[in-house]
Amino acid sequence: MARRNGSAIGWRPLAVLLPAAALLLAGCSAPDLDRIVATPTPAPARPVGASAAPVALAFAPLRGTRAEWAAMQHPSIAAKIDNHEEARPQLALNRTDLVFEELVEGGLTRYLAVWHSDIPDELGPVRSIRPMDPDIATPFGGIIAYSGGQEQFVEMMQATPLVNLVFDLDDTGLFTRADERPGPHDVILDAAEALERNAALAPPAVQFVYGGTDPLSAPDFAAEATSGISQVFSEERFPSWTWDAAASVWLRSQEGEPDLDDAGAQVQAVNVLTLRVAIDWSYGEVPRTVLDGSGEAWVSSGGRTAHGTWSKAAQASPIVLTSDDGEPLPLAPGNTWIELVPTTGSVTFAP
Repeated sequence: MARRNGSAIGWRPLAVLLPAAALLLAGCSAPDLDRIVATPTPAPARPVGASAAPVALAFAPLRGTRAEWAAMQHPSIAAKIDNHEEARPQLALNRTDLVFEELVEGGLTRYLAVWHSDIPDELGPVRSIRPMDPDIATPFGGIIAYSGGQEQFVEMMQATPLVNLVFDLDDTGLFTRADERPGPHDVILDAAEALERNAALAPPAVQFVYGGTDPLSAPDFAAEATSGISQVFSEERFPSWTWDAAASVWLRSQEGEPDLDDAGAQVQAVNVLTLRVAIDWSYGEVPRTVLDGSGEAWVSSGGRTAHGTWSKAAQASPIVLTSDDGEPLPLAPGNTWIELVPTTGSVTFAP
């Protein structure tokens, strides 16, 4: 991929969230949250052979999948990712741990994507920050990358404890422009280098409760079989998801067409969270997704969907998912997309 250098890096030293390496794989009963967020000393795995060295095993904090403990001891990289038609296909979306889709100006959407378990060499296209992004990104700690934005929004993000990597301030070569992409949808981050420069930062804390591969099977969740999900952000953006039972993933489409990544594969997720959110219009034409509070939520996993609520106590707090019977709503181990659908939009689930 041809590159031409961009212009800067601005960053802030920080105190990040403490790591939480252990997760509980739940059975039919709801897991104990105190046990999920604990940080025990990792136990060595039993050697395969007499000469095999033990390997400390843990769980990836943003995926709930088994992983080597040492391989998880690095920060996450969050980035503001463009979703304009001319920005597609985006780089490495299928390697994310978490992706948040949010409403921006003109009825379009952008992503705040988070990589931790699998850091790609490059990611992008990177775009500018919005007023809700500090609320989304702060719980992960680590790194946030974006191309700039209104001064007030940049100041809001720089006030968080995250290391800010800003294209508009970069003079170190962390960002480049891809010659084959039209501007401004062409800013690419050297994610491998960004991680190397900040490798001493702590890994992210656990964000969600994880169960087994069919985490909503318990009758108490009242989960309904689901073959498809349709979400309407606006007349311009209406993503959808189709359950692929053979692969045990949700396959994503946008505006009725398969959504492909840069490798030509359809974008997929093990879990799809649909959160209904209010929109704050106090910033003029720039909508702010309201994440301080609570609202209606659906968790779709394993070909089922369960209804409940979401809540977020503070900027640095994770999103908490609670079922209608008051128990934690678990996810299946794997990657997750979080669709922040405005209350002015709509959500439907096909049986």
